[in-house]
Amino acid sequence: MVSKAKIKWIRSLEMKKNRDREQLFVAEGNKLVSELIGALACEWMLAEPSWMATQGHLPARELEVAEEGDLRKVSLLKSPQQVLAVFRRPAAPVPEGADRDGQLMLALDGIQDPGNLGTIIRLADWFGIEHVVCSPDTADAFGPKAVQSTMGALARVGVHYTELESFLQGGTGPRYGAFAEGDSLYAHPLSSGGILIMGNEGNGIRPSVEALIDRRLCIPSFPASRTGAGAESLNVAVATGIICAEFRRPQKKTYSAE
Repeated sequence: MVSKAKIKWIRSLEMKKNRDREQLFVAEGNKLVSELIGALACEWMLAEPSWMATQGHLPARELEVAEEGDLRKVSLLKSPQQVLAVFRRPAAPVPEGADRDGQLMLALDGIQDPGNLGTIIRLADWFGIEHVVCSPDTADAFGPKAVQSTMGALARVGVHYTELESFLQGGTGPRYGAFAEGDSLYAHPLSSGGILIMGNEGNGIRPSVEALIDRRLCIPSFPASRTGAGAESLNVAVATGIICAEFRRPQKKTYSAE
């Protein structure tokens, strides 16, 4: 049976200050833990025997077999799953400017919703973006909701927190920003590399960051001739996916039907 001390420890990791102090985070669920276990150091794992039987070697520093009710006691989710694990946060220094040549990177300016953040990290993984750089006031990528939303992308995408102004000033590639008004995403070709900045869900990109942007992009609504009310805006994660897909368009291969 899982101890009261372990329950208290897991619960303490709901709070950012404790995650930061210990450099740990909690992940729950079969797929999520399976994605992370081979990439990040696992400090502790609690799992049902049926799940463990489907796995190979589990490189957890401490592994406990869950008895009835154990996972419900420690879970941070409404519906506990078959496995919960505590991982060490990866050491991810902010990339140097020289490393950004020819790469597409994401910079997030004050994204507040952890679900949006986790989805954006998952999108970065899908589109082969290795680094997501966040302003200090962006939500914590290692909080429970954000971690669940990444669906394991934290195993492959580096997430960094720093002042965006200094980060962008040191860059060598073009800096694109997403705005409600700007050049149509489809009007001119996009470079294969550079930095795409996405802003806060309500306020957009702050002026000090906007001043460093080379090109303002917008996603036009359709049809252009439409009059009257429509959707006011797109969810920031949805918008990120649309823009990233357009960046990757020149790199797509043509597949013929067989």
